[in-house]
Amino acid sequence: MARTTFFSFHYDNDIWRASQVRNSDVVDQGVQESGFIDGASWESLKREGDDAVREWIDKQMKGCSVTVVLIGSDTYNRKWINYEIENSYESGMGLVGVRIHKIKDEDENRDQRGKNPLSKYHDADTGDSLSSIFNTYDWVDDNGHDNLGDWVEKAAQIVDR
Repeated sequence: MARTTFFSFHYDNDIWRASQVRNSDVVDQGVQESGFIDGASWESLKREGDDAVREWIDKQMKGCSVTVVLIGSDTYNRKWINYEIENSYESGMGLVGVRIHKIKDEDENRDQRGKNPLSKYHDADTGDSLSSIFNTYDWVDDNGHDNLGDWVEKAAQIVDR
């Protein structure tokens, strides 16, 4: 089943790696994407203020069943990623973490492993961290190119979507 999926990532630090995920034929594996924006548009949107950014995120997430959090070295404390995780969970969307630090950048460099932002949020009823409810994978080690569609489907099934 094709899932409309929102991609959450730290734009300034991880756009190259996020684009590698986006352009690796994952759409052919049953994932339709949302949440990507070009650099000039992102900078323009940020200048409009927090309300404009929040509105854009909400619009992009509408109709999505899963948020894929692309985890780089500095993802953990990013304001908008935190908003996207909270909004996704509160909206009943599935979540999946995908570590992207091992994807080589345009200079053939890898990044440092960052903390999983799903670990700082907890289910209000059970107290379980979102990182224990939803899975996190490594794009390189776990062959994300071939498996992202399955990861998204599993995240959707966790929340019965």
